[in-house]
Amino acid sequence: MAAKLIDGKAFASRLRARVGEAARRFEAAAGRPAGLAVVLVGADPASEVYVGAKGKATREAGMASFEHRLPAETPEGELLALIERLNADPAVDGILVQLPLPKHMDEAAVIAAIDPGKDVDGFTTESAGRLATGLAGFVPCTPLGCLMLLKDHLGDLSGFDAVVIGRSNIVGKPMAQLLLAESCTVTVAHSRTRDLQSLVRRADIVVAAVGRAEMVKGDWLKPGATVIDVGINRLPPADGEAKARLVGDVDFASASEAAGAITPVPGGVGPMTIAVLLRNALVAAHIHAGLRLEEEL
Repeated sequence: MAAKLIDGKAFASRLRARVGEAARRFEAAAGRPAGLAVVLVGADPASEVYVGAKGKATREAGMASFEHRLPAETPEGELLALIERLNADPAVDGILVQLPLPKHMDEAAVIAAIDPGKDVDGFTTESAGRLATGLAGFVPCTPLGCLMLLKDHLGDLSGFDAVVIGRSNIVGKPMAQLLLAESCTVTVAHSRTRDLQSLVRRADIVVAAVGRAEMVKGDWLKPGATVIDVGINRLPPADGEAKARLVGDVDFASASEAAGAITPVPGGVGPMTIAVLLRNALVAAHIHAGLRLEEEL
């Protein structure tokens, strides 16, 4: 029996609609729109697409979008000065610096310069520390989106055995912390994990965020497992096809025969990232304005 598809695109659309409604109420109460600043350094094609999409989504949600595009050769000090101005700007509730940065810039130093109260990406060490110690704070958008999809499908996650494949600061580590907070038993696997297949085989929940195309096969999975595929990989066109194929870290064809539920690529986790970014920015706006959100987003 084929797995149920977890439709991240539909969930993200509903979340963005709720954010839009809450943003309108916020503007009426605060006398200003919530504001999100996005900074792009250089002209990386993928980053330009992401920044454009984020700006468009921000405006569609009724929030103010502040886009700052800097040349690739911009000195690091100039970028840090821009972040300092955005930190002090009362119209800006959230700051996102698009990664990767040019090689002459220290990403850790740039991220550290962002006011933790405006760190809607959840990348600062303060945000990471608050997540690790169970305190409220901003959580990276992709793993929080994954958690929303899991809870929407499974309900209470308490007691589930979960495997997170990947240990990045952006997805793997925060994903593990979020699942621990939901009382899952969590294993974090990575490139040096021995016998990865047997670890995955016992998991009720599998989150694949390793960046290797179609690595996780259907025969790795426990029958009925819920699979969240974070990967986005481009493969050469198949025979007779003109365009490159977009695939995840999970072999969808075989996994969908074994899993109970699975996110597709595209249309699964990807749309959740921008939706959660908007949600985080609106939460920040309410905190800065001293207002309470009427509903949990």
